[in-house]
Amino acid sequence: MDVSGKTVLVTGSNRGLGRAFVAALLEAGAGKVYAAARDVKSLNIPGVIPVELDITDAASVARASTTCADIDLLINNAGFLQYGPLLADDSITSIREHLEINTVGTLRMARAFAPVLSKQGGGAMINILSVLSWLNIDESGPYSASKAAQWSVTNGLRNELRSQKTFVIGVHPGYIDTDMAAGIEAQKTSPDTVVQMALEALREHREEVLIDDAGRWVKSTLSEVNAGYLSPT
Repeated sequence: MDVSGKTVLVTGSNRGLGRAFVAALLEAGAGKVYAAARDVKSLNIPGVIPVELDITDAASVARASTTCADIDLLINNAGFLQYGPLLADDSITSIREHLEINTVGTLRMARAFAPVLSKQGGGAMINILSVLSWLNIDESGPYSASKAAQWSVTNGLRNELRSQKTFVIGVHPGYIDTDMAAGIEAQKTSPDTVVQMALEALREHREEVLIDDAGRWVKSTLSEVNAGYLSPT
């Protein structure tokens, strides 16, 4: 799919990767861009249609599916990250919040917008996942668990939506140079690079996008003993 002339909804558009998606879509000639966020006041982006959306709220998602009933492409970018290990005192609360936003939120959006995409001839869906879909490290236990579940949901959606010709892409970045990764000393990919690679996969009809060497290495180790917590160092 070429995004030129297409109608697109981007969740979590007010900052970071979502904002980069919006800018790239406008530059690429998208016909209409719905920019969604919980606080529409934060969507001070010229050229878009702001949409109030909380992906954890069924009523909010239902309203958005009515407002944005003409989309060809859904980009599920909104997400949540709170650092902490699985054995932390608050880890049960944390993992529930991560699952509700990252995993259930993606599924809730897919359920609401599958009929919309079907009416447009199928269209496409891009889900922003993570290299931590395949790796669980000390300070990202609940987040990694939610991303692993979101990856599985993405794979299932791809199978279930194939009959209506909706193409589903999973994007697996490592650290991205956004607020979410601020303060982390590690190699980071620019949001613009992630966006361009995702849109390139959309044009080329590729289902999975591995953004960096770390992601490619981690994916390649999945069949090895102790996969899921190996380190390349």
